[in-house]
Amino acid sequence: MSKLNLSIFLGFAISSSPFGMANAAGDAQRGETLYQGRCAACHSIDYNGVGPAHKGVFNRKAGMQTGYAYSPAVQASTVIWNEASLDKWLTNPEKFIPGQKMGFMVPLAKDRADLIAYLKKETSGK
Repeated sequence: MSKLNLSIFLGFAISSSPFGMANAAGDAQRGETLYQGRCAACHSIDYNGVGPAHKGVFNRKAGMQTGYAYSPAVQASTVIWNEASLDKWLTNPEKFIPGQKMGFMVPLAKDRADLIAYLKKETSGK
């Protein structure tokens, strides 16, 4: 099989598989389940708790949610929340912003993508 034919075959196989490009952006419905099971003990979309509220999180500078007491490290950061920065944060918050106070990581890329898709869906326009 030539390289071109192999590329076309692999592109089709990946895009038509359940793990292909359609799911690369994340599954918001699965993300909601993950959020309720892993995040809701500390976070809410609409109100601050142990962690800050997530409403309006996309394109917001880290440490700027009104009424939440952030660590000095997060307040001093220059991070703007988007898909890429949230992925890095959820992978390892302490590595991403040393001195932060969230003691939880999401090691699986699929779980992070699904959580981010849910946050994007739920917080857009809020």
